[in-house]
Parts: sequence; structure tokens; C-alpha cells
Amino acid sequence: MDSADLDAQRRVVNRLRRARGQLDAVITAVETEASCRDIVTQLAAVTHALNRAGFVIVAAALQECAGRDDDAEGPTVEELEKVFLSLA
Repeated sequence: MDSADLDAQRRVVNRLRRARGQLDAVITAVETEASCRDIVTQLAAVTHALNRAGFVIVAAALQECAGRDDDAEGPTVEELEKVFLSLA
């Protein structure tokens, strides 16, 4: 794994850990009957962190595909579009 791959992996793991912490906060907020506004705010933060992790994964995959030889088969435009839309 080269340094760019390691950097992307580190960024994804950091974002997923952040999302896990935020999800724990949502669970605690629900259990303690926190205000609806606080719960929704935490849910939005979890969603954002997960989306960012997904975007880093897709960007790393695109970078990897761009660096391949022309003979290597990468994802089609339709497949990439489907991945992006699943994150939107």
C-alpha cells in the first residue's frame, strides 16, 4: 500500500470513528430523553461523517482507477454514477 492509500485509509478510519462517537451521543440523547433538536443535530452529524467517509473511499478508488494502465478494467461511468448517487 503506498502512502496515498495509507492516507486515504487513515482519513476513512478517522471519520468512521468520529461517526461512531456521534452515534453513541445520539443513543445517549435518546436514552436520556434529550430535546428533539439535540437528537436531530447529532443525527445530522453522524450522517455527515458517514457521507464524508464514503466520499473519501470513492475518491481513492477513482484515483486508483486513473493510475491504472489502459489495459486494466476499471468501473464504468454508470457504476461510478450509481456509487455517487448512493451517497447523495
